[in-house]
Amino acid sequence: MKKAKKWAAIGLTAMMAVSAMAVPAYAGEESGDDFDYSSITGKVYWLNQKPEDGTILEEELIPAFTEETGIEAKVVTAGANTYENMLRSEIAKDEPPTLFQIGSKVALERWKSYALDLSDTEWYDSLTDKSLAISDDDGVFSIPYTVEGYGIITNKRIIEDYCAMDGAVIESIDDINNFDTLKAVAEDIQAKADDLGILGAFASTSFSPGEEWRWTNHLFNMPLYYEYKDKGVDDSDTLDGTYMDNFKQIFDLYINNSCTEPAMLSSMTIENAMAEFALEEVAFVQNGNWAWTTIAENNEDFSADDICFLPIYIGVDGEENQGLCIGSEANLGINNQVSEEDQEATLAFIHWLFNSETGKDFCINKLGWISPYDTFSEDEVPSNPLAAQVMEWSNSGKETVSWAFNTIPNQSYKDKFGAALLEYAQGTGEWDPVVEAAIDNWAVEKQNIQEDAEE
Repeated sequence: MKKAKKWAAIGLTAMMAVSAMAVPAYAGEESGDDFDYSSITGKVYWLNQKPEDGTILEEELIPAFTEETGIEAKVVTAGANTYENMLRSEIAKDEPPTLFQIGSKVALERWKSYALDLSDTEWYDSLTDKSLAISDDDGVFSIPYTVEGYGIITNKRIIEDYCAMDGAVIESIDDINNFDTLKAVAEDIQAKADDLGILGAFASTSFSPGEEWRWTNHLFNMPLYYEYKDKGVDDSDTLDGTYMDNFKQIFDLYINNSCTEPAMLSSMTIENAMAEFALEEVAFVQNGNWAWTTIAENNEDFSADDICFLPIYIGVDGEENQGLCIGSEANLGINNQVSEEDQEATLAFIHWLFNSETGKDFCINKLGWISPYDTFSEDEVPSNPLAAQVMEWSNSGKETVSWAFNTIPNQSYKDKFGAALLEYAQGTGEWDPVVEAAIDNWAVEKQNIQEDAEE
């Protein structure tokens, strides 16, 4: 595929030069983009991993792209926790995805043979923080289309109502800056839920099939991050489990101070949890900036002024200076096995998405993405209040918690870990099997990845 890689290095630059000399049939004039799409003959097929974006991408964004450029395109969205299996199936077909997710270096080990080197493309050049790309000594193979952040989404109005009550353990939300304080507040809110007119402190710790990722990925990120920090590494073939007790205490706080009994968690979905928060039945829910759309859909009267993030505190020294978990696994690579024409069309789609007025409008206002490109001005930011908070936290001087969960070995690991967590959460299992699933299984699955990559 040397010829394809050479094209990736020069294709977009050359096409932009042509566009400066002629007015093409599809020049994207309506979107303020003078890029020449008229010579593109290939097609775009994006296999999307994010279900929350699926409807907008499939029903609105792709039709707008085709209408403005004349380029045939489609998006197919995988269901929760089905992406890897679907990608294996789709990439073997006669018309495989041209654009697909490579969300971590672990994923790159599996998919590098299909990944085009993007190091000399306009796409990579416009990335403001090159460290967000997934690369190795051979090149750059995956680039994020959005930066995201997550933590404990909090209803400020409920907290203010709580603070006005006799015996409140804090005077304002600003007093919550460590685990001990968060625990005291959550337990007191749970005890006073009836007086506050709510159902519980935390939304449901949902464990319906396919939703374990909130805990096996996002919550487990906390002990992973701090263990890596202690060791001065960004990945490891083995884990010591140094902070598993900390993981247990934040997980216990969630399930014991909730609007849902632990025995019922296996039937609860993320939709249930977000509806509980949106309808102001609970004060807290762990989730990310992408959750605002769901909140607004469930309650159009929910005030953006009444929502904020708290970091996920787990009781480590110095966590008063901790910020949100900010990073990206929304990284895309281009299939180097498809035709040069399809590669060209896919890079043209990326250009349209992050340069045209229409594409950027989708990114900012409809999808709420925090796009990490220099093609966006300081004023071109999402109206999503949670996205705005992620940006504020990233500039706050607090210690950003990186996405260490991107080093989790594979879905098999998450499935075993999630099953043990559910048994514990609903009271049918002990904690020791959770630790074993998290620690012992890590080394096994890391070894399996290495063996698979060598074959």
